[in-house]
Amino acid sequence: MDFLNFLDFKVTDFLDIILVAVLLYYVYKLVRGTVAINIFIGIVIVWGFWKLTELLNMKMISSIVGGFMQVGLIALIIVFQQEIRKFLLMVGSTNFGAKRNFLRHFKFSREEALSTNINVDAILSACEKMSLSKTGAILVIEKNNSLDFIKSTGDKMNIEVTQPILESIFYKNSPLHDGAAVIQDNYIVATRVILPVSNERTIPLRFGLRHRAAVGITEKTDALAIVVSEETGMISYIKNGEFVLYKDLTELSSVIKEDLNY
Repeated sequence: MDFLNFLDFKVTDFLDIILVAVLLYYVYKLVRGTVAINIFIGIVIVWGFWKLTELLNMKMISSIVGGFMQVGLIALIIVFQQEIRKFLLMVGSTNFGAKRNFLRHFKFSREEALSTNINVDAILSACEKMSLSKTGAILVIEKNNSLDFIKSTGDKMNIEVTQPILESIFYKNSPLHDGAAVIQDNYIVATRVILPVSNERTIPLRFGLRHRAAVGITEKTDALAIVVSEETGMISYIKNGEFVLYKDLTELSSVIKEDLNY
């Protein structure tokens, strides 16, 4: 029987399954937590149904679903344009080798694992102080995607993250306060950085250029952004181009640490 030919399993078939599983895993990581996750799950279900009908030799329904999958490819590219951009940035990240030493993923000791953790509490304490004084600030935390293309627009730094340092950078009379600060591996690596501004029309008008810049960089990369409003003192947290709601700074700290995989 033809439909039992899949039992003739080869090493290349095993490798094919592994590669597809890895690809689906990384695609899932990119769309997880966004509205695109439901579309992704729907596509997987339709694709699975299509292959099942082919396996059972159900030609009519198979041709209909197959035609839908082929014609819908262009629509999928439009729907997932932000996620596709993030995926390509992740694959072609220029500093992946230098920044993400492979051996670092094997945490041989607790001290080694903690040494590279970003001091989220210090960041939020600084934001809380700046919120009370209505000092505008925008912080971008680098994750997997390289941010070299925006670091070059500002001043390079190599300062460990502390509350006083962050407050001094965004102090109104400081020459470094204009623009964003980029944080990588618990170090402020750039200040006065110019970010790409989002053209998304759904952003409420009460949010200014800082918030649009935060949305813009998180749309194009997997970076996280924290914004302190100069007008209201409100602290906003943005990821995947969307504002994340939280009850208090304790909850926000937990959310950020979870997003950083701590």
